[in-house]
Amino acid sequence: MTFVDDVREAVCSIPAGAVASYGDVGRRAGVGARQAGRAMSLLDEGVPWWRVVYADGTPPFCHGGRAPVLLRAEGTPMRGTRVDMSRARHHWGH
Repeated sequence: MTFVDDVREAVCSIPAGAVASYGDVGRRAGVGARQAGRAMSLLDEGVPWWRVVYADGTPPFCHGGRAPVLLRAEGTPMRGTRVDMSRARHHWGH
């Protein structure tokens, strides 16, 4: 399994209404935040990419800026235009 597969697995395990930062996904996959972002750019559209946000809760700008709409549709806690990371951050069990 490659780190791209590890990133895919991490992202796919984030439940609706929750998010993880690029750094969170990277730690889960054993890579840095930038590598996690690069791996995400290689994933197919079926992966819930909108559930991975910047550390400050800012949604990604890719995919035509659709992330905020998708996050709100899933009931993700927001503070204005950002995700409320204290309420929405996903924590993987070990």
